[in-house]
Amino acid sequence: MVDAAGYHRAVREWPASEQPREKLVQHGPERLSNDELLAILMRVGVTGRDVVTLSRDLLVAYGGLEGLSRAAVADLAGMHGIGPAKAVTIKAAIELGKRLLLEAPDSRAQIRSPEDAAAMLMVDMRLLEQEHLKVVLLNTKNHVVGVRDVYKGSLNSSQIRVSEVFRDAVKENCAAVIVAHNHPSGDPTPSPEDIRVTRDLVAAGKLLDIEVLDHLVIGHGRYVSLRRKKLGFDS
Repeated sequence: MVDAAGYHRAVREWPASEQPREKLVQHGPERLSNDELLAILMRVGVTGRDVVTLSRDLLVAYGGLEGLSRAAVADLAGMHGIGPAKAVTIKAAIELGKRLLLEAPDSRAQIRSPEDAAAMLMVDMRLLEQEHLKVVLLNTKNHVVGVRDVYKGSLNSSQIRVSEVFRDAVKENCAAVIVAHNHPSGDPTPSPEDIRVTRDLVAAGKLLDIEVLDHLVIGHGRYVSLRRKKLGFDS
């Protein structure tokens, strides 16, 4: 907040009704803007920039919460006014929010189609600069038990260890999995190697009695279901 003389005032000097913490207590967190909620996490600003302004500038710099969720801790910590402690706090809060979506059994997402899986994964995967392989863990009713990031780098059947892909599915006694990886180029067209990887994983899943429901290739705003294209699946 800027006073009549044009100087930034510390948040503690604002009217109580305008301070983010007081607003949250009085009206609930849903009434606060993203920059106000972020300001509560960061606690203090820097000389010439109150913490709400600093939070707003951070969200603008990263294109909102989605960009902030993808930012590396080191990059956040390197920004003026942030530092390691604030960067770690921000990343921890974002991760808690993601886990909350998967934790409560009654609110777990249920995958009924490739569209359901893609909608859940594309926010995080469509703009990744490196290729990531993720595994969606599913119970007998196709409710999401968790999502694991198990591989980073160019997808190659000779490098991927089947045990790593199915490790958490076995540990969690899952009935099925959905495999997904992104193409940083933005074009989700499956490569011959993608099809070979799919075929290998489907075969391994049959041995483990864990069904591979699908393999999604995610690009920029688009995806391809190899199951739907009958690529790497028997039918």
